[in-house]
Amino acid sequence: MADIREPAVLDHATTSVATLLRNATIFDGETFVRDHSVLVENGKVVSIAPDNGQSHGALLVEDLKGQLLVPGFVDVQVNGGGGIMFNDEQSLNALNTIVSGHRKYGSTTLFPTFITDSFERMQAAAQTIKEAVSADLPGVRGAHFEGPYFSMARRGVHAQQYIRSLDEGAFDLFTQDGLGAVIVTLAPEEVPNEFITALNDAGVRVCVGHSSATYDQASAGFDAGISGVTHLYNAMAPMENREPGIVGAAYDREEIYCGLIVDGHHLHHATARTVTRCKSTSHIMLVTDAMATVGSDKKSFNLYGTEIFAENGRLATAEGRLAGSDLNMMDAVRLTRDELGVEFGEALRMASLYPATFMGLENQIGRIAQGYDADFALIDSASDKVVRTWIKGEGADS
Repeated sequence: MADIREPAVLDHATTSVATLLRNATIFDGETFVRDHSVLVENGKVVSIAPDNGQSHGALLVEDLKGQLLVPGFVDVQVNGGGGIMFNDEQSLNALNTIVSGHRKYGSTTLFPTFITDSFERMQAAAQTIKEAVSADLPGVRGAHFEGPYFSMARRGVHAQQYIRSLDEGAFDLFTQDGLGAVIVTLAPEEVPNEFITALNDAGVRVCVGHSSATYDQASAGFDAGISGVTHLYNAMAPMENREPGIVGAAYDREEIYCGLIVDGHHLHHATARTVTRCKSTSHIMLVTDAMATVGSDKKSFNLYGTEIFAENGRLATAEGRLAGSDLNMMDAVRLTRDELGVEFGEALRMASLYPATFMGLENQIGRIAQGYDADFALIDSASDKVVRTWIKGEGADS
């Protein structure tokens, strides 16, 4: 393992029983650190300090048995998990089930993604997210609204009957207080640039997706305030010699973040490798675009009245049309390392620090550092399996 360093000892004082995580290799978001322990109290990292092996009578000590402790993964596109789709059930129980389905694979922050539907159901989804954020529901820090303001030609499995022009109350819905961090995916050619600018000015992360935008239209959208691309290459025109399209525009603008589904079904691994050579990996976010099957024994589920089937890691209709993914974040990290040839630490950052940065949360999550939320995943290096996670210091076995 590369980049081993010895960080400075950080002073700390505890006022209540704290937890000391020891005997692990620590990836702190920058480098791999050995022979150190992590002190956690009140859901925060108090320090990372050299571990001299002494006993600590006032602390709860967890022996991590030489495994790898990393920042918890941050997934900005999660449609479902644990057998449930967010579109099917807008409730705190549903969100908790989705979080639990993904947590076992290392995701400690996710953005429940509500896909194209009626405006009334969008309002219900927003209300549920507000309740989750208010209740500090573990793992939920905001929402992703994917649709319905899309190109009909690039809608994928999003329901045709719900693809439409801007709803009168869309801006107020997306920018209301209490939603946490918000992503809106839309087709820039289908909405006024002024709407994009207004959302961006209000703090919403606007992404382009399910769009037929040309290079010029995508570039104008970026100028207006679009800061990301949802599942690059998918649900958009291919990059061509005379019309680079959204892909070419994203390559042209280094500040634009790109979500990447590396399951081998949405993108050929060679295409994904090309992305990592054309874009700085600091602006690539691993996403799952996960559906109900992740974290569940289910091998099929219903979407808009159509049965979707999971087979060999691929989700599709009976006719073969892709419908989200059966990917989890630990597998995404592993595939990024093994198939895309990305150094392991950078693959971990693509699943944690970089999406956290995109969402404006880089001072709270994405690192194991003093003052950060104690959101971690513990990985068995021999198997690449997540064996335990912590969200704000609360641990759970996978």
